[in-house]
Amino acid sequence: MFGRPNLYTAYRQEIRMLPTWTQRSLFAVFMAVLFLLPFDLPVISHIPVVRFLGDGEWLRPMALVMVLAIAALGLNLLSGLAGQVSLGHAFFMGVGACAAVYLGGSSGETTWGHSLPIWIWLPGAGLTAALVGVIVSPVAVRLRGLYLAIVTLGLVFLGIHFGNTSWGRRIAGPPALGREFQGLDIRLWKEEKPLINVGGDGHWLWFDVSDGQKRYLFLLVVTILMAVVAKNLTRTRTGRALQAIRDRDIAAEVMGVPEFRYKLMAFAVSSFFAGLSGALFAALSQRLLATDFGLFLSVEFIAILLIGGAGTTAGPLIGTFFVVMVPQFVEAFTEWLEDAEGGLFGALSELVLTEGGDFGIINTAIQTPGWTLSVFDWNIVLFGALIVVFLIVEPLGLFGIWVRIRNYWKRWPFSY
Repeated sequence: MFGRPNLYTAYRQEIRMLPTWTQRSLFAVFMAVLFLLPFDLPVISHIPVVRFLGDGEWLRPMALVMVLAIAALGLNLLSGLAGQVSLGHAFFMGVGACAAVYLGGSSGETTWGHSLPIWIWLPGAGLTAALVGVIVSPVAVRLRGLYLAIVTLGLVFLGIHFGNTSWGRRIAGPPALGREFQGLDIRLWKEEKPLINVGGDGHWLWFDVSDGQKRYLFLLVVTILMAVVAKNLTRTRTGRALQAIRDRDIAAEVMGVPEFRYKLMAFAVSSFFAGLSGALFAALSQRLLATDFGLFLSVEFIAILLIGGAGTTAGPLIGTFFVVMVPQFVEAFTEWLEDAEGGLFGALSELVLTEGGDFGIINTAIQTPGWTLSVFDWNIVLFGALIVVFLIVEPLGLFGIWVRIRNYWKRWPFSY
């Protein structure tokens, strides 16, 4: 009703993704900014936040954000919505990547491939990972807590081992080299000229676009579609059943919620998201390595959920941007600080940076002897500290902080 944005007269109105006109307007502006970020438009070229992605150095990590965000949305459905702790999400990404390379890669003397178009190998990667998730889930859904985490963690090491076996090399290539994989070009079948060229520079509409800008736009569209699917799933009967199992599994089963079936469904859907992400990850890097889908990637997804906020759709998206882009920002700031001379920033550079001397906490040299750490090491330390801080101070992560700020201004100037 006009003038009463928080007054709902029907349940359907309350569960809408964007219930108010303010949210819809802000969302439309946000979408417009996301689609315009890669372009250097003369009208807004003086605004750094809009044109900073015009540099290919920033386009690639932003593309990685969208690829990992899809997998994080899937893990959120399993861990944040259904309450099943999983440390094996990287394994299902690897399954999806191998399926994509098998279906879409070219065959050779030592590798298998069928050179199928993207509209086959991309959903095929998700379905293959979902099938593996269904096969694993009967054992996994009977466990909970630490036992489930250890079982899913074992899948990661099994995946790396199988990827390095003789038949695994036929799909993933040699252990240290991997194998090349085609880009994201859209073809009707196996024709030489693609219907939509995503992997090279070209001209779209009235824009001259690079390959990095094309990949960014393609991955942005896929990420938005998967985010809408994840959000709609949480609003359905299945989403409410998964939340009931997460909160009180015994009470939910007493009320008629089949726990085994819904947990199996959560594993399958989560694995499908991970398979899609793994396929896009291999296509983005244009090379498949079994070691890319190891333990550190699984831990990185846990950090994404804890920092962004588990149980929400926006939390994994915020967390992925934070986890992927903060190291880029820290590295860029370190390089800028290293070039600073004189003044306050020059003194700060001498205090913080070092090349192996006695002072400084960030070592910019190739080797980092002594107690100093490199930028990469400090990023790992930062992630660990953030996980501890968010677990203690704000379990809902960055999304919880946003909710606090939003609720404060909703009731301002009152304190209740």
